[in-house]
Amino acid sequence: MYSQDEINSAVDAGALSRESADALRAHVAAIRARPITDEEHFRLVNSFNDIFVAIGIVILLVAAGAIGQALAAAILPDPEWPLAEMSQAEMDRLINQQARSDGLQTTMAALLIAAVSWPLAEFFTRRRRMALPSIILLTSFVGAVFATFLGFGMFLAADTNDIAGALIIAAAGLLAAAGAWLHWKRFQVPITVAAGAAAAAVTLISLCGALLGSFIELSNEEWLLPFVFAGGLVIFALAMRWDISDPTRTTRRSDVAFWLHLLAAPMIAHPVFFWLGGVDGGSSMGVGGAIGVMAVYVVFGLVALAVDRRALLVSALAYVLIALGFLFNQFGAVELAFALTALVIGSALLTLSAFWTQLRGRIVRALPENLQEKLPQAAEPTVRASTQPVA
Repeated sequence: MYSQDEINSAVDAGALSRESADALRAHVAAIRARPITDEEHFRLVNSFNDIFVAIGIVILLVAAGAIGQALAAAILPDPEWPLAEMSQAEMDRLINQQARSDGLQTTMAALLIAAVSWPLAEFFTRRRRMALPSIILLTSFVGAVFATFLGFGMFLAADTNDIAGALIIAAAGLLAAAGAWLHWKRFQVPITVAAGAAAAAVTLISLCGALLGSFIELSNEEWLLPFVFAGGLVIFALAMRWDISDPTRTTRRSDVAFWLHLLAAPMIAHPVFFWLGGVDGGSSMGVGGAIGVMAVYVVFGLVALAVDRRALLVSALAYVLIALGFLFNQFGAVELAFALTALVIGSALLTLSAFWTQLRGRIVRALPENLQEKLPQAAEPTVRASTQPVA
């Protein structure tokens, strides 16, 4: 099985004519009875060898982390906690020593993981272009950069207050974003932009927490939600910028947009449904909140159809299941609540998938013409060249 990226590469190399490639895409589009743009392609595995390599990479990264942790423990061992009672000053000293030891272990473990991830990416990403291993190596590298500097901050300032802790997290996020940028410049893995956006969001949210630390209790997670929601909207706008620059989805930019949409969706959905009472199993939701959840999901569905991305629908699905089950319980269908909920949601999703192209056509054609030109065209199946990068 050949990917679109490999077909395009064959065209560029002269091994396949552009007319033949377009004819192949037209044939596939006709079989599937929908435009290629509506398929929302992304490549995870090429063959079972991808899974085989991914397992080996994970084992190697775990080993590198364990070695780094052991080396740090040898340099700065965990304190020995006495069984007898001790003074408050002694307890504070041991807690500080434990925090410094944990910080050093985190730093060295993450540093080794990052050091191993980059050369592995040189082979499996840059040379072999393997999808799943590339995703794992990108996430391990960016995550390890973040953990390295977070642990180093813990080591330097073990007994910090909440504001200082927020500043340390912000600095670690900023450096992780820089690491993602370097990784993107070298390997061009589409998920890298989303990883960098996530690191930047962590930085900005932490800075906001540090600035507001004098006025709010940072241990109360509710202060985070407005910032998470705002960050989700910004990332969604960034995803749309990548999408709008490639409305026919013929380049790598649409694949970058896919991962950005995947990141933005839960950041938008979770705060909205939290405010509607849909995150605690429905116990504080109420009938009005449940109806609100259903209404918001419909709005998400319209947006998803218009931009031809399904991430919002998937991210909000759990909340809709809770809300619909709550409504069935409220109206007396207690024993069948689960079955009826699964029946309604499953049928709705399958119907939406079957008629996605037709529904998109109606929604997009109802939008202003200048906006229609920026969105993927919604029409009968037509030829759309599409590339699929490594991930």
